[in-house]
Amino acid sequence: MDFGEKVLDLCKKVPKGKVTTYGIIARKLKTSPRAVGGALKRNEHPIVIPCHRVVKSDGSLGGYTSEKYRKDDLLRKEGLKIKDGKIENFEKVLVKL
Repeated sequence: MDFGEKVLDLCKKVPKGKVTTYGIIARKLKTSPRAVGGALKRNEHPIVIPCHRVVKSDGSLGGYTSEKYRKDDLLRKEGLKIKDGKIENFEKVLVKL
């Protein structure tokens, strides 16, 4: 399994209505949050592999590359509340893998 596959595999473990961070995935794989973001950017199956559930360590949304979907809309559909670009009750919905 290559690095990108490992990142995407960890994304699959984040349940609906929850999020994890670039940093948490990076620590798990002994790499940098930017490397994780780069791997997520190449996700060819957004929604199926829920990279929209990966956010910044301060609860802000971070990037999302999809012409069809918006990260905030996807997270709201899963029951998360977002205010001023950040996840509300961040610690309660954070998965530490």
